[in-house]
Amino acid sequence: MKNQPKIFNSISELHKAMGQPKPMHPLISILNYGEAIFDPKDFENGIVLDFYKISFKTNFTGKLKYGHGFYDFEEGGMSFVSPGQILKMQEEEADYSGMSLNIHPDFFRPYSLNENIKKYGFFSYSAAEALYLSEKEKETILGVFSNIQNELNERIDHFSQDVIISQIELLLNYSNRFYNRQFITRKAVNNDVLSKLENVINDYFNSEKPLENGLPTVQYVADELQLSSRYLSDLLRSTSGQNTQQFIHDKLIEKAKEYIAKGILSVSEIAYKLGFEHPQSFNKLFKKKTNSSPIAFKKSFTKN
Repeated sequence: MKNQPKIFNSISELHKAMGQPKPMHPLISILNYGEAIFDPKDFENGIVLDFYKISFKTNFTGKLKYGHGFYDFEEGGMSFVSPGQILKMQEEEADYSGMSLNIHPDFFRPYSLNENIKKYGFFSYSAAEALYLSEKEKETILGVFSNIQNELNERIDHFSQDVIISQIELLLNYSNRFYNRQFITRKAVNNDVLSKLENVINDYFNSEKPLENGLPTVQYVADELQLSSRYLSDLLRSTSGQNTQQFIHDKLIEKAKEYIAKGILSVSEIAYKLGFEHPQSFNKLFKKKTNSSPIAFKKSFTKN
């Protein structure tokens, strides 16, 4: 259908669309971007893959679209796409070198990786949240790609799948480690995100939105920051030990204490003003966070 993304149900279909020969294995392949021959306009409505794609890109001069924004990959980096995600390529040309590891879920279905792969949050990150690598890290990643390619080039035997699966797991674990490094080393960027996050939550509680829409959700604040909800939670967890929901709750309790200290509103009125449908839910969260009920906190505050 017109204006619909192109769906690739198999890795062979992707190879054909990229002007490449059939993959040596129907369920796994490494595609070299430098050898790909295609017109980006053929995929201007996006593509949807029925398999995982782990890309290592360098010298990228096109742009990838995610949500309302376009994001440059001129510095190179890694991106991760899970089955069913829509990926859009725009601009007059998309010229980059690098490679992608394409893995159909059936390849590792009998293995523990079938469940473990769901634990790698970066498959839910947006294109803007790519993993940027140091030179040493690039060498490590390229080494794993090379090991997988060499295994695919060899004669298939009873150990081939086990060896390749172990290399995929190694690649994912390295990516996890390098993402954690990225969270730590990009302190200036992360601090800016944290500052904006606080502003988003404070602005929400200082407006009529809680009365109109209820409590702020993780997805709401992530959208306001133009980040994926999973990336935001992982970033917060690496810097503060909290996920986004816990961060929102802490800010909510701060605001609740502020209202209680003023002594103007009742506990029920504060609960509704913060976005709770039922005061009991507010009381439960407040006690969980402070080891004190709102009423007890109000009395102790009055004594002081």
